[in-house]
Amino acid sequence: MRRFTDGFYGYAVALFICLAGAAAFALIAPQGRDEHIPRRDYSITVANFSHDVPYQVWAPRQDPADWVPNSNRIAKGENGAKVLYLGYATAKREHAMFVQSDERPAAGFANRMANSDKVVGTQEIGGQTWERRSREDKNQRTLVRALPDVTLVVTGTADWPELTELAGLLQQRPKTS
Repeated sequence: MRRFTDGFYGYAVALFICLAGAAAFALIAPQGRDEHIPRRDYSITVANFSHDVPYQVWAPRQDPADWVPNSNRIAKGENGAKVLYLGYATAKREHAMFVQSDERPAAGFANRMANSDKVVGTQEIGGQTWERRSREDKNQRTLVRALPDVTLVVTGTADWPELTELAGLLQQRPKTS
C-alpha cells in the first residue's frame, strides 16, 4: 500500500483521482445554458403611480417584441416629486429604461437621468420631437421629451433604434382616481 502513496507515483495517482472526481462532477452537475431574465409585471406599479400624481401617466401600450420587462419601481425625486422607472432587457439583450416625473426643474431631472446635460441632436418619433443625449464613456444613450406637466426619458445601453422603438410605444394612460 505504501508504494501508492509515496513519490511521483503517489502524486500521479492522487492527481488522477482528483481530475476524475472533477470530471464526474462536471458531467452530473446541472448546467443551465438557457437564458433566464426575470419578468416583472409593471401594471400595478403604473396604476399606483397614477393614483399618486396629478397628471396623466405615460406607459408603453405594449411591450416591444422579444423584450423582457425586468424591473419597475416608484421612487422619490427631488422637491417631493415621484419618479416612475420601468426597465427592460431588449431584444438584443441590452438595457433600456423608461422614466417619468413632474420633478422641477425638468432640465435638472433630464440631466440626472441622462448623466449628461449635452443635447447631441433631436429626433422625430410619432410626430413628436425628442432630444438626443449620449454619454459614450458610460455607453448610455438617452431620449428626452419635456412636456408641460411631465418629463419623459428613455435611456440605457440599447442602441438608438431600440430606444426609438420604446419611445414610439409610449402613450398616456387614462387618469385613475
